[in-house]
Amino acid sequence: MPENKNRQFLEFEKPIKDLFDEIEKMKQAQEKNPKVDMSGPISELENLVIERRKEITQNLTSWQKVQLSRHPDRPYTMKYIGKMTTGFVELHGDRNVRDDKAMVGGFAQLNGETVMFIGQQKGINTKMRQLRNFGMANPEGYRKALRLMRLAEKFNKPIITLIDTPGAYPGLEAEERGQGEAIARNIYEMMRLKVPVICVVIGEGASGGALGIGVGDRVMMLENTWYTVISPESCSSILWRSWEMKEKAAEELRLTSDHMFKFGLVDRIVPEPIGGAHWDYDQAAANLKSVLVETLQDLKQVPAEERVRQRITKFSKMGFWDELPA
Repeated sequence: MPENKNRQFLEFEKPIKDLFDEIEKMKQAQEKNPKVDMSGPISELENLVIERRKEITQNLTSWQKVQLSRHPDRPYTMKYIGKMTTGFVELHGDRNVRDDKAMVGGFAQLNGETVMFIGQQKGINTKMRQLRNFGMANPEGYRKALRLMRLAEKFNKPIITLIDTPGAYPGLEAEERGQGEAIARNIYEMMRLKVPVICVVIGEGASGGALGIGVGDRVMMLENTWYTVISPESCSSILWRSWEMKEKAAEELRLTSDHMFKFGLVDRIVPEPIGGAHWDYDQAAANLKSVLVETLQDLKQVPAEERVRQRITKFSKMGFWDELPA
C-alpha cells in the first residue's frame, strides 16, 4: 500500500486525513527531539484511524462507493495477480491488430494450480494511465482476451477475469474495428467455454466494457465496487443534462454490490479491508484469493457440459419483463 506521506484522500475521508496529519507532526517532533517519547500518543491516534475508517465505511452512499471504486490508491488487476499468485507469465497480442495494453492476461499459479488470469489494467501514474488507456480496451483487447480464453480451454485450465473499467473505448477508430462485435463475440463464446470461469468486479464495472469479460459460472464483486450499464455521470448528463445530479443517478441506478447481489446479478460479495481495499493490499488480495480457491474447487466438481448448461440458464434468467396479451 502507499506510504503515509503519499496517500490520497477522498472528500469523505477528511477526518482520517486530519488524524494522519497529526501523526506526521508527532513523528517529526520526535525526530527533532529523540528524548521525547511520542510512541504512546502515536499508537492511540493510529487506533483512532482504524475506528474512523470503520465509522466512515459503515454508511456509505452509492456515490461514495463509486468514488471508493475509483480511488487512486486502489489496487488494480496486476497488483491482485502479483499478491495472489506466483509465476505469472503475461501473454500479448490478439494476433490480428496489436497488443492492447488496457487488457492484460496470462497463466499464473493460484494455490499451486495453473489458472488463466485476464483483466483490465488502468495504470498507477499519469504515464501508465495513458499507456493503459485508463483501462478502456479497444476491440483488439477483447479479441486478445478471447484468444487467451480459448488457449486456457485448450489446455483445460480455469479462467479468472478481473473487471475494472469505466467502459470499452468509445473512439471512432474502435468502432471502425468492430468494438460492438468483439464484445458480443466474447459474451457468446464465454457462455460455451468448457472450463470453469470466475468473474470478479474489483473496481468499476461499466457497460459492455465489463460484460466483454464478465460471463462466467460465478460472478462476484468486491464490497466497494459498482456494476451497471452506464456511469452515474453519463446517466446524469442524459436524464438531467448535467453532471450535477450524479449522486442521485448513483442511487437510482442501484449499482453497488449489495444491490447487485439482491437482484441476483452477482453470486457473492467479497469483503474488503476496513475502509476499502486501498488501505491494505495484502488483506484485500488474501480475501479474494481464499474465495477464488474455494469457488474453483466447487466448480471442478461439476461436469463440463453441466457447467455450460448452468451458465447459460443463469444468464438467461436475468432481468424482468412482462408479456402483453396478443
